[in-house]
Amino acid sequence: MGSDALRIGIDLGGTKIAGIVLDADGATRAESRVPTPRGDYEGTLDAIAGLVAALERQAGTAGASVGVGMPGAISRATGLIKNANSVWLNGRPFAEDLAARLGRPVRVENDANCLAVSEAVDGAGAGEAIVWAIILGTGVGSGIALQGQALTGRNAIAGEWGHNPLPWPRDDERPGPACYCGRHGCLETWLSGPGLSADFFRSTGESRNGEEIVARAEGGDAAAVAAMARHRDRLGRGIAHVVNILDPDVIVLGGGLSRVEGLVAALPEAIAPHVFTDTFDTPVRASRHGDASGVRGAAWLWGTA
Repeated sequence: MGSDALRIGIDLGGTKIAGIVLDADGATRAESRVPTPRGDYEGTLDAIAGLVAALERQAGTAGASVGVGMPGAISRATGLIKNANSVWLNGRPFAEDLAARLGRPVRVENDANCLAVSEAVDGAGAGEAIVWAIILGTGVGSGIALQGQALTGRNAIAGEWGHNPLPWPRDDERPGPACYCGRHGCLETWLSGPGLSADFFRSTGESRNGEEIVARAEGGDAAAVAAMARHRDRLGRGIAHVVNILDPDVIVLGGGLSRVEGLVAALPEAIAPHVFTDTFDTPVRASRHGDASGVRGAAWLWGTA
């Protein structure tokens, strides 16, 4: 790929499909988005193809590389999509079908891995060898970038952090909330926005969403402050467990809850007691590109060379 080559990134979400064109320096040459045709597989392929064509018209190019970030992963065993919460994609040869529709190869990765790649290439983890990127939002997940490339893993589940149990649980945290995956106490049930709301309800009997809890905590409400402290402690334990295994060079937080004021700054103190080392100095940073990290990471799936 030449230095003047353009890269298209597509972020296939549950409600919208975002697209971007990046040049070799990471500058945006075009961007657009369209609604996701929910429940319609062929319609989804058509929408992406139409978006790619529109982006190329805007950027004045043709035949650009295309990378796609999406929920779920491509099964190593079958080549079909698995684990996507956009369920109409599951069991389909999405990468193969999209490549045929576009008339060129495509690279497809999990959306959390795209976050990691984006932040590793020119974001909060730029220049670091091992970047672990966490998504804290409606769901909880993570992705890993090694030397700027996504780590997918043998089973295409590298970084599936949200469906591991809360480490070092206290007695009142066992067995933990039920998770849609069929288990109890998954990190997603504790650390997601809905998980924070459920924890607040168990403590107070009041139904509040994550944004309301955060706002009340910032206003000094004692119950909300306590809920945020529990959330921070659990997040610290969850992160420490991975640090003890992966020992990343930097930890990057994305997703709505990552923007809670003071959370990123307070995390090292919550992580350190659980890390098996004498000194914990791993940087914890908010994502530089925010909501654009997924689509930028998809573009960078074709590398920086």
